[in-house]
Amino acid sequence: MSDAPPPPEPRAGMGGPSSGDGATEDGRLAAGSRVADGPGPSGPPVGPGGPPPSGNGRFEGPPPGGPPPGRKSRTRRTIVEWVAVLVVAVLAALLLRSFVIQPYYIPSGSMEPTLRIGDKVLVDKLSYHMHSVHRGDVIVFKRPPYYNAPGVKDLIKRVIGLPGETISGCDNGQVCINGRLLKEPWLPKKYAYTGYFAPVHIPADHYFVMGDHRSDSDDSRFALGPISGKLIVGRAFLIVWPLGHITGL
Repeated sequence: MSDAPPPPEPRAGMGGPSSGDGATEDGRLAAGSRVADGPGPSGPPVGPGGPPPSGNGRFEGPPPGGPPPGRKSRTRRTIVEWVAVLVVAVLAALLLRSFVIQPYYIPSGSMEPTLRIGDKVLVDKLSYHMHSVHRGDVIVFKRPPYYNAPGVKDLIKRVIGLPGETISGCDNGQVCINGRLLKEPWLPKKYAYTGYFAPVHIPADHYFVMGDHRSDSDDSRFALGPISGKLIVGRAFLIVWPLGHITGL
């Protein structure tokens, strides 16, 4: 009797004992097994229920919910920038109002027809630090402590007499400076009559002021007297309200 041929060797994955690659008889991954790094014979291995692994062998998925960190950072930076802009704008406005320009409201008719009740003017606080006060300037000044006007902080009048001059009311009812008739081109004829008042010598650094409405103005002709230059706030240079009355002064 001849010897029987040896039985054939079993193929991997076709029954027989399990091999060391972690596969069971039906080809599924066994519990606790892992996928080897790198592509297999028929393409990259795919994990259960997810995308293929990256080159480092880890599975990659979509980023977690919510906006990216960069967007939050940009939003925060934008808010900080706008707050900084607003703070700078407010500080600039306060500095401008305190040292350069300030609006004022006209509450009375003593400067008519130039300024009417309800007008708003801009006052330049800086120019008199660079040059002297001129005749004809419309100025805002603080109420002198001796002048009795409760509730009034500031007044607005026109400069008529300058330091060192002698001013008076002429016989024809107009103004004389050092005995000579003063021309007042800023006054309409209808308002040019000032009336007689005794001569007044204007002290150094003082100014004689009047309202343009001479018959309805309490000014340097009366209790106010010549005012000190230290009380002057600035020169009114522009009417800004109402819109139909915008004009320079």
